[in-house]
Amino acid sequence: MPEMEIYKTLRFDAAHRLTGIPPAHKCSAMHGHGFEIEVCLRGPVDARTGFVMDFGELTKICEPVLKQLDHAILNDIEGLENPTSENISVWVWNRLKPQLPLLSRIVIRETATSGCIYCG
Repeated sequence: MPEMEIYKTLRFDAAHRLTGIPPAHKCSAMHGHGFEIEVCLRGPVDARTGFVMDFGELTKICEPVLKQLDHAILNDIEGLENPTSENISVWVWNRLKPQLPLLSRIVIRETATSGCIYCG
């Protein structure tokens, strides 16, 4: 069977402030976003199921990470003291990769026009 990439888009709302920027920068103040996380897997299509992975199973694996982020102040989460899109993508990757060996990339969108792609 061919190799393909699949993805699941997850959404969460959270507040953050960026700490590595000058105080005059608008993102140094606490503010919120409706974030999207795209979790992408690359692998062979199973001949029996026709899936790279069942989307329901993928969602279950992602739920604990999503629950930790949703309606949180991201700066208060260990490892996200400076919660840029770049840092969030690495943080999510590190929590999902052990359970998702086919994980190929994490896409974080903090607005409709801004985000980050992390490929491990």
